[in-house]
Amino acid sequence: MEKKDCKILIIDDETELSKVLGDILKSDGYTDIEYADNLKEGREKIDSTQIHLILLDVMLGDGNGFDFYEELKRVGIFPKLPVIFLSARDEDEDRLHGLGLGADDYITKPFLPKELLLRIGAVLRRCYSLDENTSDIVLGESRVSIEGGIVKKNGDVITLTAKELALFSILYRNRGRIVTTDILCEELWPDGSFGLENSLIVHMRHLREKIEKDPSKPIFLKTVRGLGYKMEKI
Repeated sequence: MEKKDCKILIIDDETELSKVLGDILKSDGYTDIEYADNLKEGREKIDSTQIHLILLDVMLGDGNGFDFYEELKRVGIFPKLPVIFLSARDEDEDRLHGLGLGADDYITKPFLPKELLLRIGAVLRRCYSLDENTSDIVLGESRVSIEGGIVKKNGDVITLTAKELALFSILYRNRGRIVTTDILCEELWPDGSFGLENSLIVHMRHLREKIEKDPSKPIFLKTVRGLGYKMEKI
């Protein structure tokens, strides 16, 4: 299946944001986008047309995205139809709850357009074998696919979160050079919502756990004390 054959449903009560999301998708080759302002309209769209992926806001005027997802699972819609939760809440408890329900991904608003496209591409490939040219980045025992948003390590396939993927991508683009903490935080949280530097530290720790052989003694994702981080040249 090609991108132009994918029908994506955006369920979000922020009309302007939905339009922006649609424009981002169309610019990347997705041409069949459906919109719903509430859960009632979303149900009607799902019942009346074949949807390949849902971008589902967590908080809507007529209900909760988590409850809606569970409702559709009970009637047999999921897990056949993949879903990515969208939320303004960047709390681990919410993210883990959404993923724990069986959702394919969870991304926090605001997000970089590239982040969104990478996550959507990864989900569609897992579910529908969407063909794209991919090039893995080899870091020791790990093979990282930026396009797929995954790490292959010791026979396991590990999914990167949106923030981990964005962090890795920034460091990879600047490999061999120091990327300061300020720049990383501005890229990952453009609205300034990251709060303390600890947020970045936590994401880096999780990224190392997925990539490095010994996360406590990283070989590729190095800390430059007092400045930031860098990825060693490959």
